[in-house]
Amino acid sequence: MPAPKDRDRDRDRGDRQQGQQQEGMGGRRYFFRRKRVCRFCNEKIDYIDFKDVALLQSYVPERGRIMPRRITGTCAWHQRKLGTALKRARIAALISYVGV
Repeated sequence: MPAPKDRDRDRDRGDRQQGQQQEGMGGRRYFFRRKRVCRFCNEKIDYIDFKDVALLQSYVPERGRIMPRRITGTCAWHQRKLGTALKRARIAALISYVGV
């Protein structure tokens, strides 16, 4: 005979499964997510200038970290160029290393 905690947990799990079946959605709701496209490829930008602080600030949150590809949607080639430009801008003191 299972312990009372196990029995309660199994009963709760069964209630959730029945509720999901009643909804008819299977419990998970999916929404349409548009594929993110590289901004630099669309605008045909080959060189990312490290002195263009306004452009670079949109890829650095207030914490100071470089935003990843899966969030920004940039392609691999431009993400490498973006990282290099951001690092050069930090060395030139155009962008702070860490947010305030």
